[in-house]
Amino acid sequence: MKKLAFACVGLLGLAFAHTTLAADADQPARATPPASASQLTAAELDKAIAGSWRSPQNKARDAYRHPREMLTFFGIRPDMTVIEIWPSGGWFTEILAPFLHDNGHYIGAVESGSKGTAALQKKFSFAPAQYGKAKIVEFNHKAPVLGAPGSADMVLTFRNVHNWAADGSAEAMFKSFFTVLKPGGVLGVEDHRADAGKKLDEVVNSGYLPTDYVIKLATDAGFKLDAQSEVNANPKDDHNHPKGVWTLPPTLEMGETDKAKWQAIGESDRMTLRFVKPATAK
Repeated sequence: MKKLAFACVGLLGLAFAHTTLAADADQPARATPPASASQLTAAELDKAIAGSWRSPQNKARDAYRHPREMLTFFGIRPDMTVIEIWPSGGWFTEILAPFLHDNGHYIGAVESGSKGTAALQKKFSFAPAQYGKAKIVEFNHKAPVLGAPGSADMVLTFRNVHNWAADGSAEAMFKSFFTVLKPGGVLGVEDHRADAGKKLDEVVNSGYLPTDYVIKLATDAGFKLDAQSEVNANPKDDHNHPKGVWTLPPTLEMGETDKAKWQAIGESDRMTLRFVKPATAK
């Protein structure tokens, strides 16, 4: 899975070639040291986040969704094969597909028979220079197959696990993540976080989930919990709203009722978890 060589060959290119500093004819030429792989990844990520192809509405949510910090935490690199599960409106797709365009592979995994395929294809058609190499795979989330076993470096799911928990398909989904990832591959999970100590049946209809429930889903599937981040924590969110998490932005299910109150809270308090498929996994 380690492919750091690209950083010193493909992405560095001529821009980081040896440069002569001619301050004095008798001084030896000195080379500009190449940027590190992490610096190059950060630069490419910033470029994707700032992209003109992103919708203004999506850019306005960057302060709540923290794309740079979250994707950096997950350990994404531009040379990876990354599967995004249920991209929905394509909020992260607008960043991931262009970021992976030149050196990696973006795959959007959508539900068979849903409107997801047409929605992604439409988005891709608007900016072929950024999305031209992006792929779509359709699957049934009750019996999911996301691709050939061991074919992906990273699987990412943003705010989806609560849906699978509600309909009983969560275990199958996490097993499919494990199967499609290479040994050493990364699963990145973001979802709405319930109060500590809450049980699944107490909160499942609210959109919030117990963190220990999500961790168990992953570890039961074979993953190892590698790290947790508070990048998406929101202390203003007390997790107790009339229409669950959908009370808050961006859904604002209550309409104009107490709208200013919900907007002042902002988007939900969320867990951000990184799991790894053990390197010895078959």
